[in-house]
Amino acid sequence: MSENKKERRGLTLVYTGHGKGKTTAALGIALRSIGRGYKVKILQFIKSPQRSYGEQIALEKLGVEMVQLGIGFTWLKTPEEHREALKKAWPQARDAVMSGKYDVVIWDELNNALAIDKFPINDVLPLEEVLETIRNRPAHVHLVITGRDAQPEIKEIADLVSVIEAEKHYYEDGVEAVKGLEF
Repeated sequence: MSENKKERRGLTLVYTGHGKGKTTAALGIALRSIGRGYKVKILQFIKSPQRSYGEQIALEKLGVEMVQLGIGFTWLKTPEEHREALKKAWPQARDAVMSGKYDVVIWDELNNALAIDKFPINDVLPLEEVLETIRNRPAHVHLVITGRDAQPEIKEIADLVSVIEAEKHYYEDGVEAVKGLEF
């Protein structure tokens, strides 16, 4: 990579909204970054390591580490199980950014995790610590954050916020998640 890390200003990009394509946008950033020789790490806050995901299979072939830190959808597990997963996830996600080892870090579905309101999460995934990490990360690190319902404080300090809304979605016609399109 000919670009000097010391000269690069890392940006914070947020992809939020209720439309399909937030993770896909982040994966597009990952692909471009890999093509430019950047080191990329992806951490998924909701998805479980117990399942297989097409993006993970492809990224492994490119030498990119993608880690599922969650246990799946909130309605499938107990609040205690989710709280424990988030408690373990946050230090890993924070450390990936603060280490400075990566040029691009993607916090996939972080917004979803921070928006959980069915049980308390701020003690295991503190919004103030997330904001502090965004503000104080190494200067060269680009940070991509995805998921529905981004917190206003995150949107305020981001360099880019794209809100993806669905005008039409095949889920409305009863089509379940499609292999190769959703996972």
